[in-house]
Amino acid sequence: MSLSKVKHIVLVLSGKGGVGKSSVTTQLALSLSLAGHSVGVLDVDLTGPSIPRMFAIEDAKVTQAPGGWLPITVHEADASAGIGSLRVMSLGFLLPRRGDAVVWRGPKKTAMVRQFLNDVFWEETDYLLIDTPPGTSDEHISLAETLLQKARPDQLAGAVVVTTPQAVATADVRKELNFCAKTGIRVLGVVENMCGFVCPNCSECTNIFMSGGGEVMANDFGVLFLGRVPIDPQFLVLIETGKRPRYPEGTSVNGQDISTPANAVPENHEIRDSALLVRKYQDCSLTPIFAKITTDVISAVRQRNVV
Repeated sequence: MSLSKVKHIVLVLSGKGGVGKSSVTTQLALSLSLAGHSVGVLDVDLTGPSIPRMFAIEDAKVTQAPGGWLPITVHEADASAGIGSLRVMSLGFLLPRRGDAVVWRGPKKTAMVRQFLNDVFWEETDYLLIDTPPGTSDEHISLAETLLQKARPDQLAGAVVVTTPQAVATADVRKELNFCAKTGIRVLGVVENMCGFVCPNCSECTNIFMSGGGEVMANDFGVLFLGRVPIDPQFLVLIETGKRPRYPEGTSVNGQDISTPANAVPENHEIRDSALLVRKYQDCSLTPIFAKITTDVISAVRQRNVV
């Protein structure tokens, strides 16, 4: 199995679409890399593979090795800066054009998921994050069965479950938690995404989608609540344009001042910033939030291994 060099496999799940699984996966990957870990991201959302766009590597081409594929490198490790390597694999790299639709029936999806798990050659990797499609469909069942059958007992660390605060979202995500219970996949914790909105023009962070639904759900199921993540348009600007996040004076998120320093480079000079995504992400308001989430995920993985 090509996962033999992977230490820990973490699934990113949700029973509902549009809650930001790919965004959470991307930021978990960047945060783990900033913590010095080697990271891989496997995108098994076959009908909506967005991971290549999240990492701004849509034009990358997969290299065919004897018997399989080599994942795309986002950046190599930088020991002097304490940054780990980051590599990704997605069906998006195999499509001729970004807008091409994948019109497949269940058996072909199942075969593709198994091929991704068996035929992608990961190097030494501390954490492999698997970004999944919404629901509990064929891809989920195939993924769970293959991992439970072929992964080492200490290799499948568990799942991070993503929801938004509204009751209409948590009602669907509860089904995902039940799916994990039925398939024997341990839940590492719940992330409540889109909890608040960081205004790009003032210093306010407003709860536009309510707050607390994810925490209530986590408590009901007796699993760890990892934290709340607001919507930050500057993160979207970073992903779409590569420009560093900037915040007006007095901007505070979760009680922390994240205002852009007065001596920062003027915005019109940042149109073409050649720095690595992982370095620009350090200026994002969401970085300290995901740093804590990442620390808690690592702790949950280690506790599982001790048990």
